[in-house]
Amino acid sequence: MTPPIRTCLGCRGRVAKSGLVRLAWNSTDGVVVVDAGQVLPGRGCYVHPGCADQVARRKLLGRALRRQVDGEQAAAVLAALAATAAQRPA
Repeated sequence: MTPPIRTCLGCRGRVAKSGLVRLAWNSTDGVVVVDAGQVLPGRGCYVHPGCADQVARRKLLGRALRRQVDGEQAAAVLAALAATAAQRPA
């Protein structure tokens, strides 16, 4: 059986779901969060950790989540995601 395939929001590359990080809207707090368990309800989007800068620069998160997203908060989440990608050994 093949693993589920998802598309990265930044590079548009199609890879296995396990190779991407899911971002979702937390309606309780009204913010974008990293969904580590990939179980939060509602609409989400998938990003390679290395593509987070590209997603922030092109402001793709609001359209992908179909929400009005606070740019500063989303940029902070994506910056933290990019920082974890930079710390990983290649």
